[in-house]
Amino acid sequence: MTSPPKDAYALILEAIDSHIYTPGDRLVESELAERFKVSRTPVREALQRLETQSLLKREGRSLIVASLDHTELAELYVVRGTLEGLAARLAATHATPEEIRVLDDMLQADARLVNDPSALSRANRRFHKQIHLASHNRFLVRQLDLVHRSMALLATTSLSAEGRSADTLAEHTDIVTAISRRDPDAADAALRDHISKAFVTRLKLDAAQEEKGH
Repeated sequence: MTSPPKDAYALILEAIDSHIYTPGDRLVESELAERFKVSRTPVREALQRLETQSLLKREGRSLIVASLDHTELAELYVVRGTLEGLAARLAATHATPEEIRVLDDMLQADARLVNDPSALSRANRRFHKQIHLASHNRFLVRQLDLVHRSMALLATTSLSAEGRSADTLAEHTDIVTAISRRDPDAADAALRDHISKAFVTRLKLDAAQEEKGH
C-alpha cells in the first residue's frame, strides 16, 4: 500500500509555523521542491495559496514570509481573544467527558515541558486546538484555523519570555477547571485573560527586540 502524496501547502505552512522559515525569509520554488521531495507544480500552487492568505508577500520578483506590524498584531490578538473565548464558552457547554479528560491529560503532560519553550509552544497549539474542537462548532474551528495560521508569522514564541511558561500552564489549568465545571462565563473569561497576558508578553518581547536593534 503506497503512502499518500505529501501536501506541499501543509509542508510549507508547518515549516513557517515551526520557524524553519521566519518573517523576511525568501522562499524559492526549486529549493522548496528539493527540501520536501515534491515536484515544483504543487509547490508553485502552494506558494500562490499562501500569498493569497497574506502569509507570503512579494518583494520584487521574490516571495518572502510576511511579517506583522504593530497594528496588525493588535488586530490579530483582538480577534483571537474573542474567538478563543467563544470556543471555551462553547466547550464548557458541549465538550464530552472524554474531551475534558484529554484536556486534563494535556495539562499533566505539558507540566513536564516547562523548561522547553519550543516543545511547550507546540503543546500549547495542541491544547488550544483541542478546545476549538471541543466547542463542537465547525465554523468557529475554521475561523480559528485562519487566526492560528497568521500566528505562524510571529518569529518567536511568547513562551520564551522568562516565567511565561509557568504562568501559561497555570492559566491553562484555570481554563480547563472552568470547562470541567461547565461554567461558560468563567471559561470565556479565563481564556480571554490568557490571550491578553500572552499579548502583553509579546509586546514586551518586541519592544526589547526593537531596543536591541538600535
